[in-house]
Amino acid sequence: MSDSWSAGSRTSGGERPGDGEGALSSGDVSGAPGGGSGLRRVLVTVVLVLAVLAGGIVWLFRDELFHPFGDARACEGSDAELPGEIRAGGATIPAGASDVHYFTRNGTAEVTFVSGRIPDYLHRAGILPEGEPLFDERYGTKAVAGDEIELPDGLCGSALRGPVWIYHSTSPTGTSVDVMVERSPLVDDSFRFPARAVVTYDLVSADVGAVEPVGRTPWS
Repeated sequence: MSDSWSAGSRTSGGERPGDGEGALSSGDVSGAPGGGSGLRRVLVTVVLVLAVLAGGIVWLFRDELFHPFGDARACEGSDAELPGEIRAGGATIPAGASDVHYFTRNGTAEVTFVSGRIPDYLHRAGILPEGEPLFDERYGTKAVAGDEIELPDGLCGSALRGPVWIYHSTSPTGTSVDVMVERSPLVDDSFRFPARAVVTYDLVSADVGAVEPVGRTPWS
């Protein structure tokens, strides 16, 4: 082996060519060390931020996205919007009523709500005259017995708890009105407190509200 080969193949420190400062590492070939994993972290962060933003938008506009007319009270399939103050069968439903829902179809409305002021509503609507017993058979009848009575088809909300009384009446406009109300299971001449009611009636032009602009509504 010649001295010229030895001198050319080794550096003065005994290192081989390519071992010095000028040699490229595997990290230099692909860019900065760990460059691929850093990019993945950035992409994951962006995806998470977009998911959070999308979820916030869905939550903010959940009523507008998932309820007819953007009204949380309206049940799926309703074809007419009721106003903020619902006038059901000739009188507004009691102030402060809770769990209010409605279903409208082909000129008919079904409204359900829970209230401790059902007698007041019945009197104002002319369904039960003042001073008459709540369960006078001239104005209503017993419903089919059962622990629970399903709401009419299409109407969303909790079922009625038996026993239930059904009033039959005619509104001031001459249309038919039926009202189902939960009776007390303990006191014969009283409603539950509060009681759920279901009012079924024919719509007239005054009962139907204009479509609200997109946004939060007072009752949602």
